[in-house]
Amino acid sequence: MALYKADCRASLSLVSRTMTETRVRYAETDQMGVAYHANYLVWCEMGRTDFIREHFKSYADVERDGVRLAVADAQVRYLAPARYDEIIRIETRLADVRSRAVAFEYTITRPADDVRLATARTVLVSVDGAQRPVAMPAELRGRLAAASE
Repeated sequence: MALYKADCRASLSLVSRTMTETRVRYAETDQMGVAYHANYLVWCEMGRTDFIREHFKSYADVERDGVRLAVADAQVRYLAPARYDEIIRIETRLADVRSRAVAFEYTITRPADDVRLATARTVLVSVDGAQRPVAMPAELRGRLAAASE
């Protein structure tokens, strides 16, 4: 079983959620084997980039096209610890799409026992090269909006 699943494409229609699985690495934990709190945001980024890839194209390609999405707000609610070597699942859902911003919501679980580890939300703003807010390209905004329906 591949642990980092970026290949879970929808064949006929867009899906409003994506699932990404990964294993908690030793470097992500403290001395007690518990995942350090900042890593949850890294896992959210994994889910978000998989979501964008599945519904549009890779985020690397989005950036090559001149689009930058800067995190403007991030919230995490920690519910249970993730531990070293556990497989975790990041469920990513598009919460809102606006002309200049997009919001994602995440649920991080441990699939072995279906325990919810954390919930999170990030808001990203489309910015230009000078870091000024700009409208997202219509194609990206349209594909994201279609995924939220």
